[in-house]
Amino acid sequence: MTPTQWQRTLWLMVTVQALMSFAFSVSGPFLPLFIIQLGVQPIAAVSAWAGIIASINFLTAAIFSPIWGGIADRTGRKAMVIRSCVAIALFTALMGVVQNVWQLFAARACMGIFSGFSAAAIAMVGTQVPEESLGFSLGWMTTGQLVGGLCGPLFGGFLADHLHGYREVFFVTSLFALASALVCLLFVPERSRREARPRSRVSFFAGLHEVATHPRLAPMFVVVLLAQVVAFGVQPIVPLFVRDLVGNVPWIATAAGLAFAVTGLADLIASPFLGKRSDRIGYRRVLLVSLGGVAAFTIPQAFAGSIEIFIALRFGVGLFLGGVLPTANALIGRIFPAERRGQVYGITSSATFLGMFAGPLSGGMIAARFGFAAVFLAIGAMALANLAWVALSVRPSPAAVPTR
Repeated sequence: MTPTQWQRTLWLMVTVQALMSFAFSVSGPFLPLFIIQLGVQPIAAVSAWAGIIASINFLTAAIFSPIWGGIADRTGRKAMVIRSCVAIALFTALMGVVQNVWQLFAARACMGIFSGFSAAAIAMVGTQVPEESLGFSLGWMTTGQLVGGLCGPLFGGFLADHLHGYREVFFVTSLFALASALVCLLFVPERSRREARPRSRVSFFAGLHEVATHPRLAPMFVVVLLAQVVAFGVQPIVPLFVRDLVGNVPWIATAAGLAFAVTGLADLIASPFLGKRSDRIGYRRVLLVSLGGVAAFTIPQAFAGSIEIFIALRFGVGLFLGGVLPTANALIGRIFPAERRGQVYGITSSATFLGMFAGPLSGGMIAARFGFAAVFLAIGAMALANLAWVALSVRPSPAAVPTR
């Protein structure tokens, strides 16, 4: 694939990633408020339900993502990206018509079963770009995710406040997911790479065994899982914490959206730089610095006394979160050949989704039992634990030397 071809594929997939991230993040600022509207009380129950509903789709995605990853290796990653976009559009629209919290729970669970977007998108880019540009490309994929994560909460919070309701926002979000499917269908090319020994493909269960026993892949499975717990653990309680800081003002959803968005803005600034630097100075080093920075800015959020301080700390977290997943995925990509990456990223996406499940669930439960401040302290401690795990268990990987 010529530089023009792989770059075209990369930028189009970054666009698709941004649209899907937008769709995923729109409901973040008002999800707990929507749960209150569905009749859940008291506030401790709202915190618990917010954690459960924000995480259930990630649990079901963790179970089914390796299956979709294996199918992607056989049928093509582009088909899996399109399928997941359409499924997410359907179940997001259904969230706009739910009448109780259990129906919302079911719609989120089904969205996770039929998604598999992340594994297919990462595997597609990971098999289409040159090896020496893998960290750079996955860094830009994270940037696309963060652009969507930046715009989604702002748009969702503003639209919810403007419409004085939440259901319409789900319908608009569904349209963005359908737009992602159309962009991929009409404009994204996919060049298949044939395996030198097509009969050597391992089965799904053999792949799981390989994750459990591979001396380099198994530690990275834990790194990705813990990183997602750290990234998503505070999300269910951010709108409620913001409400405590600013009071019950008419623009509360917009303020919560801003608290989400500044993290995405910081990620947007840092992620391409950190991804490109990891190709040169090594992935393990960037992981260590990034995890240390995340902990340093997460723990003080427990003591934030104003919305301004809280937003500034959320920005600091975002600067370092942008260096975690691109470098982890690039390191994972170098462990196996390109023709195996659909299955490998499908399996490691289980770690991603398990972390996304455990993070909001644990954050909601900790908040319900111990209060909001305890969530930030626990998530900061988890970032430090992940740093220690990387330092002790992940071997350095030689950095790629760019050819351009």
